[in-house]
Amino acid sequence: MQKLNETAQFNMGFMTTELVGAALLDMYWHKKAWTPEEAKAIDVKAFEQEVKNQLNMPALVEFRYRSPYFKHIFADDQYACGYYTYLWSQVLEADGYMAFEKAGCFDKATADAFRKLLESGDTMDPMELYIQFRGQAPTSEALLRNRGLK
Repeated sequence: MQKLNETAQFNMGFMTTELVGAALLDMYWHKKAWTPEEAKAIDVKAFEQEVKNQLNMPALVEFRYRSPYFKHIFADDQYACGYYTYLWSQVLEADGYMAFEKAGCFDKATADAFRKLLESGDTMDPMELYIQFRGQAPTSEALLRNRGLK
């Protein structure tokens, strides 16, 4: 059973590096202030390689998506520069579940605190709501542990 469970963590280092690389590439595109002339002359492959070098990405790891068909980079303002949110939601999920791991899955106080977080919606800053639930800001510790990287 242990060996079967360990297979869930197979290749997680590679997949996490690939995901973080794509999220950062997305942000690098949006950090640039391109003039129309520069935008027309951009060498996409060279820009991707420049970002890869700045990130010190391992040579064997490529970006999950190439820029020309990476919708997060070139979509409208509602969707663009948001690829990092996939990883961020996984951090929140893993960190939030730690509260239940510590208190027990059926702990009423923890469940009530989580319910309050969900019910509060957009009434407060989301981070403040999360800290009220969890007692701290989220960390990547649980995600890294779940992926077998810590």
